Amino acid sequence: MDKTTDGWISGLLGVIIFSGSLPATRVAVAAFEPIFLTGMRATIAGVLAAALIALFRVSLPRAADLLPLAVVSLGVVMGFPLLTALALQHIGAAHSIVFIGMLPLATAAFGVVRAGERPRPLFWLFSGLGSALVAGFALTRSGGSTLAGDGLMLAAVLVCGLGYAEGAKLSRRLGGWQVISWALVLSLPVMGALAAWAWPPSFAAVTTAEWVSLAYVSLFSMLIGFVFWYRGLALGGIGAVGQLQLLQPFFGLTLAATLLGEPVSAAMIAVTVAVVACVAGAKRYAG
Repeated sequence: MDKTTDGWISGLLGVIIFSGSLPATRVAVAAFEPIFLTGMRATIAGVLAAALIALFRVSLPRAADLLPLAVVSLGVVMGFPLLTALALQHIGAAHSIVFIGMLPLATAAFGVVRAGERPRPLFWLFSGLGSALVAGFALTRSGGSTLAGDGLMLAAVLVCGLGYAEGAKLSRRLGGWQVISWALVLSLPVMGALAAWAWPPSFAAVTTAEWVSLAYVSLFSMLIGFVFWYRGLALGGIGAVGQLQLLQPFFGLTLAATLLGEPVSAAMIAVTVAVVACVAGAKRYAG
């Protein structure tokens, strides 16, 4: 298997894992305040990351790596989780898909700025078309928007795109799981203090579904998904593999249909096929 194919497979696994993040966050914020949820999920993942680093005796990052790791921490450990948790108090998970459809474009743009990638003009055409298809489909299924919710989601997309590109650039040298692990460890003192400060007075009313959602966003969204995602971006290219995120809403809908018995419409199938074609076109003209 060549490195590009390996990168696309790793990236696809990351997207599948991430597809449950926003629905799980939506469930979790019903029981946990956004600040506590953000701090707690990062703290749980950070403790596990520290254990992995100790277990495999990973070398300390170089001084020159600390600033890029801080950017990753601010983007994907702190910024995106907190901003989306705040946004999901104002808008539904379905409406947030509109903005997730913009994330591949943001990731590709930061890949140009931070990693020096130079996709061909047709790449941007396919990427933009795919984003428009996802956003249009999501808008037909979602409820109304709010200025606060939309603004928070837009900010979340921008900081996440930067964190993805910066982490992918570092992963080419450090490795995907090492990058997210060090980013989590670097942010652990701050996120641990944040969780302690926002600690709720009681957990008596928290349901099993809300505990499971917290576990999911802590283990899978915050750590395991990034192991595959950063590896995919590093091997297959930030701009190209980043387009796989266009499939994330449809994976989420497929899981809902499989696990919850929700219907799958002909429109969903048609748009998914069109988005797959856009991803294939973006891959072809990525470099």
